[in-house]
Amino acid sequence: MTDQSNKKLIVIAGPTAIGKTELAIRVALHFKTEVLSADSRQFYREMSIGTAKPSLEELRAVKHHFIDSLSITENYSAGDFEDQGLNILADIFSKNDYAVLAGGSGLFIKAITEGFDELPKADAEVRNKLNQILAEQGIGVLQQQLKELDPEYYRQADIHNPQRIIRALEVSLSTGKPFSSLHLKKKRERPFSVVKIGLNADRDLLYQRINHRVDLMVEAGLIDEVKQLLPYRHLNALNTVGYSEIFSYLDGEISLQEALDAIKQNTRRFAKRQLTWFRKDPDIKWFKPDEQEAILEYIH
Repeated sequence: MTDQSNKKLIVIAGPTAIGKTELAIRVALHFKTEVLSADSRQFYREMSIGTAKPSLEELRAVKHHFIDSLSITENYSAGDFEDQGLNILADIFSKNDYAVLAGGSGLFIKAITEGFDELPKADAEVRNKLNQILAEQGIGVLQQQLKELDPEYYRQADIHNPQRIIRALEVSLSTGKPFSSLHLKKKRERPFSVVKIGLNADRDLLYQRINHRVDLMVEAGLIDEVKQLLPYRHLNALNTVGYSEIFSYLDGEISLQEALDAIKQNTRRFAKRQLTWFRKDPDIKWFKPDEQEAILEYIH
């Protein structure tokens, strides 16, 4: 393996709509390097508008990895991301001293920077039962069960992602221990160093950015994108803010305005959970989105 002891991985984290993509491209251009996306929904080819993927111009400006790398029909875990991401980083570091990892999925950032223990295999019968509950009673029942069994993971997790909830519950129910207690306690040593940048803003400004982004998504054709995905709505990938609410609108359960209001509200809640996760990391140096020059100085 190439010696990576003098290599630096620049992590750009923060809540949704805060400006991570813009900063990642600025940093990657500055260091003439590439970006790995740590946004677990931007992996999927079929989901573009509702996941706020980088534009074609942005993708042309800097090489991105893990954008459009999967289909919504494929299963993919943080462990898979760890394995593939480390291989990509080894390739980047063979020709560059810097690489950028940017996104709002704390679990996937953790996979690259710290790694995970091999979690015990869960009972298939338990998993099947949880999937049956999801299909027959909905995600709310599973969310409540997770809140009772593992309140720590419930506070951190993307509770609108049934795959994450079921994984946590199946491990907890199979082992008798909270899923959060089985996470790696000691960081795995990486052959490169890590510089962590966090982006945040005043709550009012962040909420304005979120609301504006939802409006732009609708203008860009979000409704039509979701219509095309109706045959696949049962898949875990589509149990996502921005898609679930439009499905409800298309089913006639709520008006379009109610759906858009719900997307904005649920996205704000998601941003709060992201911040809860990232604020626990003492290695993150926080900046405002407009402090790009200061961020570059800090990295240097």
